[in-house]
Amino acid sequence: MDKKIILFELNEVPLRIIDQFCAWEPRSALARRLAECRQYETFTEDVGHLSPWTTWPTLHRGVPDTRHFIANFGQDTREVDREFPALWKLLARSGVRTGVCGSLHSYPLPDDLQHYAFYLPDTFAAGSECFPGHLSTFQDFNLRMVHDSALNVSKKLPWQAALNVLAAAPGLGLRPRTLVDVGVHLVSERMQAWRKIRRRTYQAVLAFDVFMKQLGATLPDFVSFFTNHVASSLHRYWAAAFPADYDRFGFDDHWVRTFSHEIHFTMQKFDAMFARLVRFVDDHPDYNLWIATSMGQAATTALPLETALLVTDVPRFMAALGVETGRWERLPAMVPQLNVKVVGDRQAAEFRQALDNLRIDGHPPRYRLADGGFFSIDFGHPNLHLSPPVAQLAGQPHSFADLGLQTVKVDDKSGSTAYHVPQGSLLIYDPADRQANRRRSQISTLEIAPTILRNFALPVPAYMHNPAALASAA
Repeated sequence: MDKKIILFELNEVPLRIIDQFCAWEPRSALARRLAECRQYETFTEDVGHLSPWTTWPTLHRGVPDTRHFIANFGQDTREVDREFPALWKLLARSGVRTGVCGSLHSYPLPDDLQHYAFYLPDTFAAGSECFPGHLSTFQDFNLRMVHDSALNVSKKLPWQAALNVLAAAPGLGLRPRTLVDVGVHLVSERMQAWRKIRRRTYQAVLAFDVFMKQLGATLPDFVSFFTNHVASSLHRYWAAAFPADYDRFGFDDHWVRTFSHEIHFTMQKFDAMFARLVRFVDDHPDYNLWIATSMGQAATTALPLETALLVTDVPRFMAALGVETGRWERLPAMVPQLNVKVVGDRQAAEFRQALDNLRIDGHPPRYRLADGGFFSIDFGHPNLHLSPPVAQLAGQPHSFADLGLQTVKVDDKSGSTAYHVPQGSLLIYDPADRQANRRRSQISTLEIAPTILRNFALPVPAYMHNPAALASAA
């Protein structure tokens, strides 16, 4: 083994945002340490619709989407795991002591936990099981917060789950300063209600405390941590931070003033995480820190989103499309998607035909179908409050309510002012080698998994790329 590796999965943050934050905050840890990092512009080789559910499996498995076929969250990955296992599974099976915290498609727990230091699955898991078991207290709270704050962030708190977390705070690793920060934020929401959007970020802050506790206590050989908090702000508030990126700009000055610092805020929280990890690596020089993305984001359109169409009554929707009670199961998904598993080939075929015969605003919904009757259906249709609330099913008009649909008001009026692009970023901090490569050569994300395997002196499967460009980094 060359070095132990901390893989910090900073979802969808391109080099432009890293550079911009360093310009905003020249005294930040990131600005001061960036020159000591090897720096790369990454790109994903995926050819289908770019989604984190797809591009992270590409990075983790070392094969593109045309081979792993993972296109949706909640999809059954057991078959692809046998052919193209995720990186953490390859490492653990080879005796590399491994930790996982939030990496996508990490649920359910592995059957064999012998070589895992800890295991906390992603925030869209179907259950709260963790290893060791006491982490489930935090995961239960985490999953409830995600469920309650999908399109709009809820003002509610799952109080029992929150109280359980507070009672377990010392054992979980939640620091007093973090709890004070969260408390101050909750008070600030009382004065400025729009600040509730920052709860998405504070979930990542709390999870990072839990991660650092496990990292320091178990010192695994390889460990991953995933956060979506910056990516979430990029999607929603790119237009507020970079209004000059758009030829047509539909937001008013009040919206821009309100949300112009949100990307800055989320990057500040990342910077605090980065600073802690750099200190940890400096204190433990047998580690390297990798900050990686599976793709990036760039500006799209800057038009207000007043409402989005959601399935708010899933049983009614499924019944309207002809699926009997007990023949379907709802699976986790990121709103506005709906993921369901339909039991039985005949029922799945009939449901597919019903979807093909459904028209919303004159068009059928987009959906993806995988083995086992898995359907991932795209909703979120923008601003349909301006149209009659009627859909067509098999040529007959149906009200949205009859189909379990509803146009839901979007609190911050922001949908996706930035969206996925192939280009992302990779920073590698090695305390023993601070003469950084700042040329920012371009590499494929397919090179990351094999490079990490080589770092641990493990054979690279024949299906993976030759990691020549990153060979000197491992």
